[in-house]
Amino acid sequence: MVDYDDPMKRSPARRLSSRRDFEATGAILDGYIGREDLTAGERDYVAGLLRFVEDYDKEHARLVLRRLSPIEIIKHLMEENDMSTTDLGHVLGGRGLASEVLNGNRGLSNALIFKLAARFDVDAGLFLEA
Repeated sequence: MVDYDDPMKRSPARRLSSRRDFEATGAILDGYIGREDLTAGERDYVAGLLRFVEDYDKEHARLVLRRLSPIEIIKHLMEENDMSTTDLGHVLGGRGLASEVLNGNRGLSNALIFKLAARFDVDAGLFLEA
């Protein structure tokens, strides 16, 4: 039986700092995911790797989103959440308001920014103009 020490010797569980680390960790996980014969140590190792992958993925997504305009971010988040303009209207206070925001005819007030941040569970700073 392989335990926690063996996989750790081959590839230590650590914070991922590059796309290369991300891909290498994904390849390692491919060998473990879906197996039902893992030891407790291997399960802990996989859980650790998954956490590092999740953290890297979230940070990478934040960096990508920061390059977009607030309207592009809203559209991206809507797409990711399979939302329509009507759905966004429920968040902001009306479909017409949502349309105005999405078309750039209305700026984002602090109140709208906070509603968006709460709905999408993101940093409100994403919606501020640079």
